[in-house]
Amino acid sequence: MTFVTNEANNTSRAEPTSAPEPKGRATDDRGTGSGAAYPEPVDRLIAELASLPGIGRRSAERLAFHLLKAREDDAMGLARAIHDVKTSVRHCQVCFNFADEDRCRVCRDDRRDRGLVLVIEQPKDLIALEQTGMYKGLYHVLMGRLSPLEGVGPEAITAEQLFRRIERPESNAGGVPVREVILGMNPTVEGEGTALYLAEELRARGVKLSRLARGLPAGAPIEFASKAVLADAIEGRRNVE
Repeated sequence: MTFVTNEANNTSRAEPTSAPEPKGRATDDRGTGSGAAYPEPVDRLIAELASLPGIGRRSAERLAFHLLKAREDDAMGLARAIHDVKTSVRHCQVCFNFADEDRCRVCRDDRRDRGLVLVIEQPKDLIALEQTGMYKGLYHVLMGRLSPLEGVGPEAITAEQLFRRIERPESNAGGVPVREVILGMNPTVEGEGTALYLAEELRARGVKLSRLARGLPAGAPIEFASKAVLADAIEGRRNVE
């Protein structure tokens, strides 16, 4: 939606033809509109919403209009939720999952197998795994992955904190020694590099290692699988009992 337009003068004298104004020409350094169409608070709200991932200017306008039409309690509930997230949510002191206390819900749950630790890249991976209901151990969130080309080394992820959980059981949840570490990096070049680095370091510390299985997903025809998926399926084949 364009808020600033240049109308041609409706006169009999011919005017030189000029290129159309680019969208958003009259913007400030945050990319907001000119402010002529909306009150300043609305224009600022649109700019803040448009800065979110996957939200363009038009989507931000629709969200802003929705908030303007919503009941005050609903709109302020969203504002309070954002405030609470930024003021009370932190990283778990043990596994670096998101938590509203010193330890996350997983690490506080004494029903979990605390000797089993699944290493993942981001908290969103933990959420996906928890939704399966199949894993009953603990996690360790690296908060990233190694990427030498981007200057991301071991010091930029929580690898040292993982090693400390192995070497010092008192730093693990419940003070339980870690007997097995499962590598759950994403199957990307960076994820593979991270897994190789961690495997080498963890073997030196005498802990049992495993990794998440990869290959053909259930219900998917072989003809639609990529070469990489088929290669993993062949390499990771298992005996039929």
